[in-house]
Amino acid sequence: MADDRDYRDMDSNGRRPFRRRPVQKKKCTKEVSFSYKQPETLRPYITSHGRIKPQRLNGFCAKHQRKLALEIKRARHLALLPFVTD
Repeated sequence: MADDRDYRDMDSNGRRPFRRRPVQKKKCTKEVSFSYKQPETLRPYITSHGRIKPQRLNGFCAKHQRKLALEIKRARHLALLPFVTD
């Protein structure tokens, strides 16, 4: 019911304030290596629909996120990974 809500958590319009997800720790190390030739190592960084997970979910620095995206795109082009999953 409406009476059970905690009104301290709501703004003047009766909505909850936006709360960003917590950021995972960065995995930025010199030993991070991706290869399009090994698609099983790339699968954890792809959503169930086949999209590349964002940097804040993967936890990589910008340099390694770009490298990851490039390797995933190469694997897709060679049909080692799907572009879209049903």
